[in-house]
Parts: sequence; C-alpha cells; structure tokens
Amino acid sequence: MNTATSTRTVSATVRDMIALTKPRITLMVVITAAGSAWLASQSLPEGQGLSPLRMLTMLATVAMVVGGANTLNCYLERDSDRFMERTCRRPLPDGRLDPRLALCFGIGLGLLSVPILCVVANPLTGLLGAIALVSYVAIYTPMKQSNPIALLVGAVPGALPPLMGWTAVTNRLDVPGLILFSILFLWQIPHFIAISIFRQEDYERAGLKVLPSVQGIDAAKRKAFIYTGLLVPVSLLLFPLQVSGKLYLVAAVLLNALFLGYAAKGLRQDSGLVWARKFFGISLVYLTVLFAAIIADAV
Repeated sequence: MNTATSTRTVSATVRDMIALTKPRITLMVVITAAGSAWLASQSLPEGQGLSPLRMLTMLATVAMVVGGANTLNCYLERDSDRFMERTCRRPLPDGRLDPRLALCFGIGLGLLSVPILCVVANPLTGLLGAIALVSYVAIYTPMKQSNPIALLVGAVPGALPPLMGWTAVTNRLDVPGLILFSILFLWQIPHFIAISIFRQEDYERAGLKVLPSVQGIDAAKRKAFIYTGLLVPVSLLLFPLQVSGKLYLVAAVLLNALFLGYAAKGLRQDSGLVWARKFFGISLVYLTVLFAAIIADAV
C-alpha cells in the first residue's frame, strides 16, 4: 500500500516538474530551431554541419534552455499565477509542488544546457542560449509587473532559438539566421497581443501590465496589425536570398494573406474577444505551417 502510494507520488511529482517546462510552448520553439538548423545544413557543402546525433542532442539541449527558463518563470510568478484562471492550476500556485524543488530544477536545467550547447554545437550558440535564459528570467519576467513594453523585451529570448539552430550548424551570425530570428520576433507581438485581449481580466487580477489594460484594446489591435504587416516582407526575404524556394514562397504568401487579413479584421469596432481567440489560433497555424514549409522546401 505504502509502496503504491509512494510510486504515485513520485509519478505525480515528475508530471508536475515536466508541466513547469510548459511542454507545448517548448515543443513549438524546438520546431523553429529544428527548421532553422535543417535550413542551415542545406546551405553547407555535403559532409559539413552537425551529424544526426549531434543535431538531436543540440535540439534536446535547446529544449532544456527553454524548459529551464519556463520553470524559473513559473517559480517567480507562482504568487500572481494564483489569480489567473489559466494558471491557477499549475503545480506551484496549486500547492502540489515544493517551490524549492522547482527552483533547483530550473537552475539545474539552465546550468546544464548552456555548457552542453557549447560542446555539442559551439560557444556562439551557447552564448545565445545564455542570453535567452537570463533575459527571459531576469528581465522579461519581472518587467511584466510594471510595463507593457515587456512584450518586446520578452520577444527577444523567444526569437533566439531559430537563430541558435542556425548558428549551431554554421557557427556564424548570417543574414538568413537573423531573418529567422526576426520572423519569430515579429510573430510574437500579435500572438501575445491576442492572448492579452481575451485574457485581459486574468492579467489585471494578477497585476500584470499588458497593452489592452494600459493603452486600451483599440491601440493593442492597431499594434497587432502593424507588427503583422512588418512580418509579411520579412518572412518573404528568404526567397530572394535563395535560402528557400518556390514551395516556401507559395506557403508564405498564403499564410501572410490569412494572418494579415485577420489582423485587419481586428481593426473593426465590432471585433472583440471572439476575434482575439480566432486570431490567436491563426497565429499558431501560421508559425507551425511556415516552419514546416521551410523544412519541406529544403527537403
């Protein structure tokens, strides 16, 4: 009886620790790093770049960087998470997990992942991983309590994984890698604005400063449209640079038309929470299919 209870407890603890890493977000970020790394490998002469084993190890380590940052974010926001419907059932605000264990787990992931990246990939990629981890935890997370500009600050570490995927293969900061970084940076702004609109009450209860609360919903929707508009030409640059081919171009044009068109729909006075939820869903489709097209085109 005691053994069974102990086993269930250990199993539940492991599940809660995995939940701290925000697996769905981590998976999406790793997909962008994988697409970027695959694209970079196609730009090198045959035989250069990372072996399949080192590629998988690199991606797993990127997941550790992201998971560590997410875990430490959960630790720092455990009190404010209690006031938000979508976060109150997380392991820390719900009281299912010892905060000290979460802190040790997050620090451990961070301390392990950066040196591993330096060895498996190169020091440049390790440096980018360290910047992503520190800026997300030490700058973005506390800034959310005081200023909506945290959205732009947080978009930087969120956009570094595809650049890390590129530098892991090439060991260089090339223009294509920076474009991939820019795509993810610009994409995050409308994506998170959509969340902040239909979760506005949650954020306000938690004391987080988001655009709709500070500048108003109309201003937030205008900024979502502007950044989506900036994303269109940036995402198309991969084709004239001959990094991606016609398959990617067609996919990018169609996705941008869908994304920008729905962003424009948000400028209407009668658009509200329903629009924001749909726009959020479209943003997920946009990023997933865009990077799938990058990989498919390279193949």
